[in-house]
Amino acid sequence: MPLPRLAPIASTLAPSNHPYLNGAWTPLHEEVDVAELQVTFGAIPEDLDGVYLRNTENQIHQPLGRYHPFDGDGMIHQISFSGGKASYRNRFVRTRGFQAEQEAGASLWGGLADPVHLAKRPGWGAHGFLKDASSTDIVVHAGKALSTFYQCGEGYLLDPLTLETLGLAPWVPIDGISAHPKVDEHTGELMFFNYSKHAPYLHYGLVDADGKLEVYQAVPTPGPRLPHDMAFTENYVILNDLPAFWDAKLLERNIHAVRFHEGLPSRFGIVPRKGGEVRWFEAAPTYVLHWLNAYEDGDEIVLDGYFQEDPTPGPHADAPPGYEHMMAFLDEHSFRSKLHRWRFNLKDGTTREERLDDQVMEFGMINAKFAGRKYRYGYSTVTKPGWFLFTGFVKTDLETRESTTFLLPEGVYASEAPFAARTGASEEDDGYLVSFLIDENQGGSECVILDAKDITKGPICRIALPHKISSGTHAVWAGRDMLKP
Repeated sequence: MPLPRLAPIASTLAPSNHPYLNGAWTPLHEEVDVAELQVTFGAIPEDLDGVYLRNTENQIHQPLGRYHPFDGDGMIHQISFSGGKASYRNRFVRTRGFQAEQEAGASLWGGLADPVHLAKRPGWGAHGFLKDASSTDIVVHAGKALSTFYQCGEGYLLDPLTLETLGLAPWVPIDGISAHPKVDEHTGELMFFNYSKHAPYLHYGLVDADGKLEVYQAVPTPGPRLPHDMAFTENYVILNDLPAFWDAKLLERNIHAVRFHEGLPSRFGIVPRKGGEVRWFEAAPTYVLHWLNAYEDGDEIVLDGYFQEDPTPGPHADAPPGYEHMMAFLDEHSFRSKLHRWRFNLKDGTTREERLDDQVMEFGMINAKFAGRKYRYGYSTVTKPGWFLFTGFVKTDLETRESTTFLLPEGVYASEAPFAARTGASEEDDGYLVSFLIDENQGGSECVILDAKDITKGPICRIALPHKISSGTHAVWAGRDMLKP
């Protein structure tokens, strides 16, 4: 059967030996639609109903400087499940930067690892002079998908079923929106933050279930910071001021170099969800890319996330020449991220901390119905040492502190695996994990479904994808009820 392809995307990318432009990170430029995918093992569960959306980075044009994998243009992959069948499509996010470079036939902006003078036009984000590639995160809110950029971009709305780019989210402030806005499926509200290089440096916002901006307030920090994620409970949001941020003296020369300020504590700003006074709590210095969840427990707020033991690791000795620093900063085994718990006492202002698991892991997922509420299970990824490539999953029972693991064969790499609840599920882990795999041995990709109750069994279903996808960062599951405005 012929594969329905869209008109080709113009690309000027030349072959190279860049470690993040080859292998599992080879950019994909093809956009396709497949009405029904082929199941190669098992069967698609009849009680799996919704869409899995995956955001990936795909460089289109020859980079102006030193390409970083977070520079690539956002491409959303979607697999839709219903009635024991699955369809697939993928689309680039038609950002203003994407359109401008398609018109120019070349790159117009440098990237994260480049000096600002390489940009041929004004750019976006807290860094400035970058392209808003909308390639980091993807969530579903008010019936629409929202793709976002980690350095604070414009926020692009997409139809979660057709993947048509619908334009800019109208409520996004002038300083943009960071990746990792949070959606509370109980209230329909979306919470977000942004950061910049001008005072007050950090803001928090809340958008209601109808897409109207309800709260937008400053959460001042002492200077420019680099938060990457946030968390929420039923009544509060938790923002952060962590001691890994741009070197102030270099920033005066418009050089964006991250330094770990070991003499400074980690600070956590707890804000009433509907806006109000910020309360700050201090903890051991670290950096955290992603939080797993947070909830209220009596007088305390409990926050779980991935504590980095070495936020700014030294050069990676085994990396290809010229990529030593980049490879180290992308390697979880270099910065050693481990599941950790913070408890903030709202009554006496103290903080308690404890390690939940000593394994290196990150990119955690939960049953979204338990976001902001007391929960029991987390599903994290593990990676290939030296690389930003997922090689398996860990299920953590936060009550017993026991964990189980499923590892992929050598040369096979996963994507972030959100939890998809069974239709009519009554238990927290009654559902599935959904993930895309990149098989470097076979040169292709597939979708796999795991039983969330026992991931050690491996995939209970395998579904062939029509092409090999590129790796990337984040994914989301949206049940059919989340797809209605």
